[in-house]
Amino acid sequence: MFLPESRRLPFLVAGEMPAAATLPAPAPGAAGQFSALYRQTRQEVSDYIRHGESEAMPALSPDGAWLHSRLAMVGEAGAARAVSLAGSAEDFASAVLPYARQAASALGVAPEIVAAHAALESDWGRRPIVREDGANSFNLFGIKAGEGWQGERTRSVTHEFVDGQARKSVESFRAYPDYAAAFNDYARLISSNPRYRAALGVGSDGAAYARALAQGGYATDPDYAAKLSSVVTSLRQRQARVTTPAG
Repeated sequence: MFLPESRRLPFLVAGEMPAAATLPAPAPGAAGQFSALYRQTRQEVSDYIRHGESEAMPALSPDGAWLHSRLAMVGEAGAARAVSLAGSAEDFASAVLPYARQAASALGVAPEIVAAHAALESDWGRRPIVREDGANSFNLFGIKAGEGWQGERTRSVTHEFVDGQARKSVESFRAYPDYAAAFNDYARLISSNPRYRAALGVGSDGAAYARALAQGGYATDPDYAAKLSSVVTSLRQRQARVTTPAG
């Protein structure tokens, strides 16, 4: 995903301003899961398209510029795929746990720890990294595509912390053919990189795994270990509620 260099972007039909352009609506039953940020961004772009570029209209935010460019590049169908949300947190966990089990076995950790890491990086599947045509990249772990990466890649807006402050940037991320490939690559990354050696074999100790990844530099967020550990706890609590008989 590319951020445009300026506010002047192509519209859905080249050279024409849509009379009643609309943004993709949420999937049925998912409206309550929209974050405040997404609702704000959606309204911002809707207003921008409706009124056009003028002195009265403020510049689009980076998120708004991305969504606007997605509408222009791939049309509403592609944009709908780009911003579509997953179901509930329980649905997300159920969907990824089969893949997480295999990766966890290779890492010597509990499956819910791997699933929780995917949940943290993708906001329980609600903010996926997508390809530039709006298709799924299957990258749930926010793994970037460095110079040595030989597979497919895409670009996306992300947040990096510099001197303790979150800043937005556009980075290159790995893209996969399916979730199995994504989880396999994740397991290879964690198991083969010496920076994450302390994360291997910690079993069910989610806090230890989170600390090892944070100390190894998996993310720049200074609170990353605490956040990942919290998601592990949350996922386990959700699992407990599902498996505990009512009454």
